[in-house]
Amino acid sequence: MKIKNGYSVRWTMEQYAIKGGNPLVGEVEIGGAKNAALGVLAAAIMTDDMTVIENLPDVRDINVLLQAMESIGVIVYRSERHTVRINASMISGLVIEDDYIKKIRASYYLLGALLGKYKHAEVALPGGCNIGSRKIDLHIKGFKALGAEVKIEHGLIIADAKYLKGAHIYLDTVSVGATINIMLAAVLADGKTVIENAAKEPHVVDVANFLNSLGANVKGAGTDVIRISGVKKLHGSEYSIIPDQIEAGTFMFAAAITKGDVTVKNVIPKHLESTTAKLIEMGCQVEESDDAVRVVASKRLMSTHVKTLPYPGFPTDMQPQIAVSLALGKGTSIVTESIFDNRFKYVDELAKMGSNIKVEGNTAIIEGVERFTSANLTAPDLRAGAALVLACLTAEGFSTVEDIKYIERGYEDFDVKLQKLGAQIAKVDSDKEFQKFKLKVG
Repeated sequence: MKIKNGYSVRWTMEQYAIKGGNPLVGEVEIGGAKNAALGVLAAAIMTDDMTVIENLPDVRDINVLLQAMESIGVIVYRSERHTVRINASMISGLVIEDDYIKKIRASYYLLGALLGKYKHAEVALPGGCNIGSRKIDLHIKGFKALGAEVKIEHGLIIADAKYLKGAHIYLDTVSVGATINIMLAAVLADGKTVIENAAKEPHVVDVANFLNSLGANVKGAGTDVIRISGVKKLHGSEYSIIPDQIEAGTFMFAAAITKGDVTVKNVIPKHLESTTAKLIEMGCQVEESDDAVRVVASKRLMSTHVKTLPYPGFPTDMQPQIAVSLALGKGTSIVTESIFDNRFKYVDELAKMGSNIKVEGNTAIIEGVERFTSANLTAPDLRAGAALVLACLTAEGFSTVEDIKYIERGYEDFDVKLQKLGAQIAKVDSDKEFQKFKLKVG
């Protein structure tokens, strides 16, 4: 341990060293959507034919899911960094309980996929970021409606059915995970399934499109009613994952918070409309083209109010990024989190930099300050970790962000992409490396 600027720094593993103050300028390429890819990969094991998945992000959550799939006999061949070939004809087990899978939330998609294909599945209760209670009761409700018996024993969710029969399922709350999981199980069920109050997120649509490319019959994805006609079997396919709207939004806010000029490429602008609207309200210029969005911020950001909502509302996964940006804005802003509880854990970290944010229940009242000062921060979860990096990019002096393993769960080459835009950031794992970084950037 060493003392830096009055803060103790632990060198237990890699962290980001950052010198703030540079506006970000240039172009950045956005990768495939992590949340879509997790559902698509699970769906790929539902056919015995080869599937080829392209535009796959090389991030920790994806790699953990691929390892879990291999543990039950799925053949996974990564022909290129962003392309994977999957053959699930030799699956030898229906129990997934290795330690890796407990680390990611989307492990539960393997339940729907295996239940649909084999009418039995046992998967360890999922982990992932600790951002409040994310119950799986709606998933269980859906599986039971399709005819499965579901129980939780020894830390495993066990689903079993003699056969699956289509059903009319109403989701009490909008849930992306439950929508995708029920969709996976239902495509190979007998008869018709209707999912009402379904999630409309782009990654729900992407998983539906992939299933249809395998020969499934899914209609209405992207609306609140999804209709599925069960088929006997699925076949192989080649498929490319949609761009990641959360990675794109993060870089859009990176431009705003650093008073930069960034063109975010390989995106679907329609998926970014709620983010774009808020950036314009905050005083940024936003230019859209077919597959790119340019964000220019030339002056201090303005205050605004935002409430997270299911798509097409403002995404909960963009809440920390906008809050950090508003913490430097002019005036008072209110951020209301309506999706998850416990998603303001980054506020204590931001306070070390001089922010003025008061949290009351699911609402943060933000009094904008003119500047942040450097600090030693710890990423509490994936999106908050990325948001804290953005804060450090604006702060005077040298900062560090620990526990970057959370950030790497969902952002590929985050530091490298920021460097190409002019950020002074590097991964370091010792005091010696940190001192070298300080000497290099001055």
